[in-house]
Amino acid sequence: MSIDNILAQATADAVKALYGVEFPAEKIVPQTTKKEFEGNLTIVVFPFLKASHKAPEATAQEIGQHMVDNCEAVEKFNVIKGFLNITIKPTFWTSVLNHIAATPDYGFIPVTDDSELVMIEYSSPNTNKPLHLATYATTCWATACHAS
Repeated sequence: MSIDNILAQATADAVKALYGVEFPAEKIVPQTTKKEFEGNLTIVVFPFLKASHKAPEATAQEIGQHMVDNCEAVEKFNVIKGFLNITIKPTFWTSVLNHIAATPDYGFIPVTDDSELVMIEYSSPNTNKPLHLATYATTCWATACHAS
């Protein structure tokens, strides 16, 4: 499960636990936190204000504290107006990398009879023209795909 899905589900669980309202996790989309603020991902809390009957800062504070207490991936949070900036624990990223390392076929989809056919077109640069960087990149990519 991706970190976006984990945080969306944790947010939906917090809204249900704190305010007694079911909010679909699919509608919660964490965004990358802006560089000038601390955190990895940001959740906009304005959609939850109707359920909380509180100010955006108070709602974000309550949801953030619930997530720190109940979600293993969340290390800490900070609130900027109606935005909940979440910092992910480094141990979470370590566990993700360990999972990837322990899965020998991670990222590969087994080929079946129903698999989509894909054709890769190899580039052949025109030797009468200067080699363009994009042509070189395509040639490298195609060679890498062919070798694997």
